[in-house]
Amino acid sequence: MFTTLIPSPTPGSTHEAIYRVEDPDSGLLGLIALHSTQLGPAAGGLRMRPYTSFSDALEDVSRLSAGMTYKNAAAGLPLGGGKAVILGDPTRQKTPELLRAFGRALQTLHGRYITAEDMGMSPQDMALIREETPFVAGLPDGAFASGDPSPITARGIFNAILTAHETCHSTRDIAGRVVSLQGLGHVGWHLAGLLRRAGAKLIVTDTDPERIEAAVRELGAVAVAPEEIYDAPSDIFAPCAIGGILNQATISRLKATMVVGGANNQLATPSDAQRLHERGILYAPDFVANGGGIINVATEILKIEDREGFVQQKLDALDQTLRRILTEAQAQGVSPDRVAIDTVNRIMASRAAG
Repeated sequence: MFTTLIPSPTPGSTHEAIYRVEDPDSGLLGLIALHSTQLGPAAGGLRMRPYTSFSDALEDVSRLSAGMTYKNAAAGLPLGGGKAVILGDPTRQKTPELLRAFGRALQTLHGRYITAEDMGMSPQDMALIREETPFVAGLPDGAFASGDPSPITARGIFNAILTAHETCHSTRDIAGRVVSLQGLGHVGWHLAGLLRRAGAKLIVTDTDPERIEAAVRELGAVAVAPEEIYDAPSDIFAPCAIGGILNQATISRLKATMVVGGANNQLATPSDAQRLHERGILYAPDFVANGGGIINVATEILKIEDREGFVQQKLDALDQTLRRILTEAQAQGVSPDRVAIDTVNRIMASRAAG
């Protein structure tokens, strides 16, 4: 097992540490990024993806961990920001030996980072990692186990969609509105169900044809090819797959008037928030809109007795935070992303001072 501190990937990076973790016996190659422990131990998910290169994985984990710092602060949690990735195809290369090896690597950080489920991972995978370290949440059973965070993540995004819609149309009623939904994984599928029950019409895409067929069959969705989702005429675009999909090319193609989704780091660059604003597209910053999952996981990390009460209180508070961000951005005539970053920076400074 090798755990190596590596240089930050970009000049001016504010990361506290980024570690390369490797275990030749199990085939593990991964990264653990600690962006900030200012508010508490760094917390964030573990994802497994077949990255095209190590540098791509390094860039992803760096951006995701920074996003977790903002997400945890926006949700009012006493947690810092961190993230971990494993390079590989979870459908072919994920083994119990690999997961236990990651658990041993995680243990070497002695609680500075607490991991949980993310893309390519399941609560059962978290249980295997837990065999090697206690610094794991999102477990399927046991005291304070929070399980799959996807339903709570979807609830938070659904609330954000209603709030963004109210900002634009002075009503939270989305019956008859068209939502183009990119990604039908755990979060996307739960969100699709909530939207359909609220009377919204769905246009969906995914890389898995079976998920698309299920959405068409069970939710009455209209299916489009993955690349065509940006051109789909809709009221709301909900990205719920990988990040970095909002860029100069895709933003120019969007037919929606709002972007509210579950994907992390949706903006390819900070300037893409301004591009959305200039096109008159309301953007709900992802680190506020998709905070439900970490709220759910936090009940396990913090050992909260009244789990549902805690989750509901934090979701309501997060919704109020988004409402203030959108209202302030509208009043100032600026991008909500800019206001959101300023808001979270104030939150972090206030808590650090207190």
